[in-house]
Amino acid sequence: MPVKDRGGRGGTGTARRPSAARRGSAPRGAGGSQLRRTYEQARSTLDRPLTAYYLLVGSALLITVLGLVMVYSASMIKALEISEPGSFFFRKQLFAAALGGGLAFIATRMPVKLHRAFAYPLLAATVFLMVLVQVPGIGRSVNGNQNWISLGGPFMLQPSEFGKLALILWGADLLARKQEKKLLTQWKHMLVPLVPVAFMLLGLIMLGGDMGTAIILTAILFGLLWLAGAPTRMFAMVLGIAALMTFLLIKTSPNRMGRLACIGATDPGPQDQCWQAVHGIYALASGGWFGSGLGASVEKWGQLPEPHTDFIFAVTGEELGLAGTLSVLGLFAALGYAGIRVAGRTEDPFVRYAAGGVTTWITVQSVINIGAVLGLLPIAGVPLPLFSYGGSALLPTMFAVGLLIAFARSDPAARTALALRRPGVRWKSMRRRVKKRPSGER
Repeated sequence: MPVKDRGGRGGTGTARRPSAARRGSAPRGAGGSQLRRTYEQARSTLDRPLTAYYLLVGSALLITVLGLVMVYSASMIKALEISEPGSFFFRKQLFAAALGGGLAFIATRMPVKLHRAFAYPLLAATVFLMVLVQVPGIGRSVNGNQNWISLGGPFMLQPSEFGKLALILWGADLLARKQEKKLLTQWKHMLVPLVPVAFMLLGLIMLGGDMGTAIILTAILFGLLWLAGAPTRMFAMVLGIAALMTFLLIKTSPNRMGRLACIGATDPGPQDQCWQAVHGIYALASGGWFGSGLGASVEKWGQLPEPHTDFIFAVTGEELGLAGTLSVLGLFAALGYAGIRVAGRTEDPFVRYAAGGVTTWITVQSVINIGAVLGLLPIAGVPLPLFSYGGSALLPTMFAVGLLIAFARSDPAARTALALRRPGVRWKSMRRRVKKRPSGER
């Protein structure tokens, strides 16, 4: 008697089995759909209105906090060498971070019009201070660079660090006004007065011998010109002039030539000219996957000349290992992505130029610092933004990050999303959406 199968039809009692092709295609289809779902979820997460806002706040806060921890760890021995308590540099950096946090908060609350108006007095004050640096008796020389002004006691100010922020704000306002008048199609309006003012700042910086800051300022200038849509010929002309000046400045300085020769060095060389570069590599190599432990660095015991400033990334690699250095790189990548997103999604030309300039500044300076520690670039003497010791570098950088956060908040979709996250607004909106239902009581 025939036995019915599970479908209720008559059969021979043999269960049907899927073919080999179907057995093989099902997992592949499931895996492909899973990858597609993961990709779509990641894409929808990145497309949310508040993604840039949260990335900026989170990455900047984590970089600053981790930097404070590493400054304390890397600077203890250096502080004891100058007969100061082990927390000497950490306390100064903590004070600068608190002051910078206040500046960042102020920047987030300032409207765009106020930022544009603030650009001109900031530029004038920065130029005045950079001129004072070259006045004998006022300017101070540190590590051979005449770029500092003493504020009394242990506090010093480096005006060239504020020159980066001044050029970005002033240049963004200048280009925005010219774009509104449709003048950027003429090469003279694109170059003048932006390029002459930038070259004036570069000249004042190079009088003090700080080529690292000059390179970053040049990168900011190129970023502004690129965002303004400079033609390729104009871009190549300015780049060629800058490259020629860089070549002459390096060629005429034995110190800079020596730094250039230390790229990829594995031996200190004659007279230990590559000592710092080589010991930075030693620190990274001895860190392994997870490092020797916080505070357990060996290179900071007099082997690494600048463990808490220019080469703090090397101490981070030694104490926190590859995991720690990759975490720092990931945070800077998130900060850079958020800045690009803010610049790319706005319709305000000033916001686009300013956000692009700040992103260029932080990204290029991070690449130069980390590249020097890795032995891929010459040592330029620039700190790692938000991470290295130095209040003069930390204050304008935190204000610039606050500027990016203000721009991210000013996006219409972000403003709406932030308004809905307020408890009162959200509760009222939910009450309007829910209709009254009968309670069932009689």
